[in-house]
Amino acid sequence: MDKVRYWIDLAEYDLVTAEAMFETKRWLYVGFMCHQVIEKGIKAYWNANLTTEPPYIHNLIRLNEGCGLDKLMTEEQLDFIDMMMPLNIEARYPSYKDELFKTLTAERCRYIVETTKKIFVWIKDKL
Repeated sequence: MDKVRYWIDLAEYDLVTAEAMFETKRWLYVGFMCHQVIEKGIKAYWNANLTTEPPYIHNLIRLNEGCGLDKLMTEEQLDFIDMMMPLNIEARYPSYKDELFKTLTAERCRYIVETTKKIFVWIKDKL
């Protein structure tokens, strides 16, 4: 399978999952899945524009800079990428997750989902 299509397909699946998590008020996982959407979108862009494989990291800033996508983004998009960094909860300790959970309200999660959708569409348009 084409690597770009692989990453896009996974990101689209994760976006649907993020919306399902929003509907069930699982705020922590809304943030995590949106982080995954952005990460996989950047990795699709990486594969579309570079001959090297994207590194096995979850750092959105490093991935973004590594493939040069950051140079095309607005300040607002870059600020959103920065905001998303702590939401990769996969390997976080429970106390960290508890603190993060306190910051995730329905309103903030709606903003995260909607902005993730916009940035993901924007990335796909750059492929």
